[in-house]
Parts: sequence; C-alpha cells; structure tokens
Amino acid sequence: MLRSNDAAPIRLIAEQGGALCTIVRIDESFSRRVGAQLAIAPDGTMVGSLADGCLESELARQAQTAAASGGPVLLRYGAGSPFMDFRLPCGAGIDVLVDPSPCVEQARETVARLDRRIPAQWLLPPQAAPHARGISFLPALSLLTFGAGPEQDRLILLARSAGIDARMVQPGPGGLSLGRPPMDMPVDHWTAIVLLFHDHEWERALLPWALGADAFFIGAIGGRLTRERRIAMLQRAGIDVGRIARLRAPVGLIPHTRDPNTMALSILADVVGRYDALIDEASDQRDADNNAASLSTSVL
Repeated sequence: MLRSNDAAPIRLIAEQGGALCTIVRIDESFSRRVGAQLAIAPDGTMVGSLADGCLESELARQAQTAAASGGPVLLRYGAGSPFMDFRLPCGAGIDVLVDPSPCVEQARETVARLDRRIPAQWLLPPQAAPHARGISFLPALSLLTFGAGPEQDRLILLARSAGIDARMVQPGPGGLSLGRPPMDMPVDHWTAIVLLFHDHEWERALLPWALGADAFFIGAIGGRLTRERRIAMLQRAGIDVGRIARLRAPVGLIPHTRDPNTMALSILADVVGRYDALIDEASDQRDADNNAASLSTSVL
C-alpha cells in the first residue's frame, strides 16, 4: 500500500473530474515519494507535483493519449524508459500510472472521509500491479497551540503559511482559565498539541488534559530544569509513567533556541516530521492487515 499526505489531487478529481497520474515505483533516489499524485482537470489545470514542469507537461499529453485509447497506462520515465528523449536529471527511474478517467465517486468518498477526519484508501486500477494496490491517506495535520507571546505568534504564522490548520488558544476571556483544562476543544489522532508558556503554572491543568487526549504529538518548551520540575508535578498529580513518556520536552529539533523565529521553525519541523512518520506507519499497518487477510483467505 502506498501512502500520501496530499489529497489535493483527489479533491480536484472529486470536484471536476479529469486525469490522475500516480508514481507507483521509484528506482534510485528521487525528489518525490511513491504515491505522489498529479491531477489534470479537463480545462488543463494541474494540482500536485511529480517532478519539474517538464514531466507534468509530458504526463498531460500522455493522459490525452490514454483517454483516446480507452484506459489507464503504466509508463516508465528516466532509467530504463523507452522515451529516449525524456530523461530525469537525478538519474532515477520511475513508473507512473496514468488514469485518464479515475472514478469521481470514489474521489468524493475519499474526500468526504478525510473531511470527517477519518483515514481513507484510494484504490488504483489493476494496471498499477504488481507495484501497488492503492494509496492510504490520513486526515490532514492539525496544530493546537496554547501559550502567550511571540513564540506562539510565529509558530501559528509559519504553520498557516505551510497550509496547516493551526489553532491558537491564549489566557483570557473566551480562552484559558488558570487551573482549568480546556473545554470543548476537539482533538483527534492527527492533532499535535504544543504548549508555549514561560509561566509553567499554566501547565498544571493543561498537561494532564493533553496527555489524556488522543493527539499524536504533545510538546512543551523549557530547559532541563523545567523538564525535571514538570515531570515531578505530573507524578504528584498521579499521571502514570506511560502517559508522561508521551510528552516531548523540550520540543523542537534545534536545541537551545533563543529567538521566536528559530523556535517556531524548530517546533514545526519536529511536529511535521512525526506526522510524516504516521503516514508510513499507517501504510505498513494496512499492508500487514491486507497480508493477513490474504493468508486467511488462502487457508480457508
């Protein structure tokens, strides 16, 4: 099972129809992952990216040819390709499935599931075999931040500029109250929670709530001494070791950051990296489930 975190091409198919191109195999190093897609609307609008503009234009032409011939085709580009006049500069070889008329209803169902924050599976035509049977999609990353100050402002700005749904919760009327956990705050398994308080008294009610939520990532700022005090506070509150271990603190990939911009970049990279790992984990689990089902069927 392939995997992807970019459902924008499927959304275009759901809304307008068109052609869908999917990378189903990569030999050597390439700038995209297996499962990357490009949608081409009837008016020529393209959503998604498989390489540089040259490959996208070539695939648009191939989609028209496939539509005329009546079905999906599997094409090879780069190393081992019959298209001698079209080379990939990185030296890789890729197999691209070009489907001139993907199922619009399947696209709508996929989009509807993702909008309800439910994982979805996009089934590929049999021409993609033996490389792939489908693509696993996860709901989009959602970022929920609690704090007050420039670090939170920069993180929200950076996340939204990357197309991430980012929410900001601050102390005050309609926001946080000291000593009380948040109320009516939707959190699912594709939500990252980040605490950005310099006054860690705010964490007394927030952290137990966050560690009991279904979020895939829970992080908080602060140095070594803050971490030790935080763990002691959670232990006194009766939080078990397993839940405390879910907390990533200090959060971020760059140690000892001292300015809001660098801290925001460090934190966002940490969050996105963990979310990207979720995509691989979901794909591996789907493969394991499919293999188990196939084995069970063969035994019966």
